[in-house]
Amino acid sequence: MSPHGCLSITKYFLFLFNLLFFFLGSLILSFGLWILFDQQSFAAVLGSSVYALKVWSYVLSGVGIITMLMGFLGCLGSLKEIKCMLGFYFGFLFLLFAAQITIGILLYTQRVSLSTKMGAFVEDVIQTYRVAGSASDRHESWDFIQEQLRCCGWNSYMDWHQNPVVANSSNSLYPCSCHNGSDSSTNATWAPAVPEATRFCSTQGDWLVYKEGCADSVQAWLANNIISIVGVCLGIALMELCLMMLSMFLFRNMGQNYDKLTRYS
Repeated sequence: MSPHGCLSITKYFLFLFNLLFFFLGSLILSFGLWILFDQQSFAAVLGSSVYALKVWSYVLSGVGIITMLMGFLGCLGSLKEIKCMLGFYFGFLFLLFAAQITIGILLYTQRVSLSTKMGAFVEDVIQTYRVAGSASDRHESWDFIQEQLRCCGWNSYMDWHQNPVVANSSNSLYPCSCHNGSDSSTNATWAPAVPEATRFCSTQGDWLVYKEGCADSVQAWLANNIISIVGVCLGIALMELCLMMLSMFLFRNMGQNYDKLTRYS
């Protein structure tokens, strides 16, 4: 194949691939904004907390914007052969690739320190949970984590005995986000009569909660999904490397005096 034909194939492949990226990013951004402006409806349908939906809406919106920006730079830069845009496209991909490698190395080398810091953070969340009627975003997020992972506390459900509301209550109170619905040995009811315990449940006898701490649940989840996580990360990294190589190939093989950027300035 002639160099000109190879260059044309590379150009249109990058254009079509990034056009798909642009439309995918617009869909992700639209869905993120939909969740952001219609949180109550999604919370009712999905059974998730409003705070958790807010976090997901920000994440999806950010991913959508980044994907659209990459698609725009790749599409216009390859189709119109604008070296400036291709350079930004390559630089953007390189920064994402370097950030992924850096985050992976830091997570692996600092895993013990991160676990210790996370344990201290959760301990503070538990101790301040619903004290004097307070309700912050981190409390809502911890409720969401316990509900989704079906766990209670960080090391075990006994961590919740450090909470002042639980420790000083005359009733047997426990956080409702820890409630184990499959345990029907006694009846659990909401406790809205206590102003500072609106998200606590009361029961007669033992707590109807998940006994496993969230630290063990997180480790178990990672162990069960490590192959999928590594596979997805490797796939994304290989795709980024391939796109960087193609964009650099197209950038280097454009005519030295063929700069079309001035036509659009």
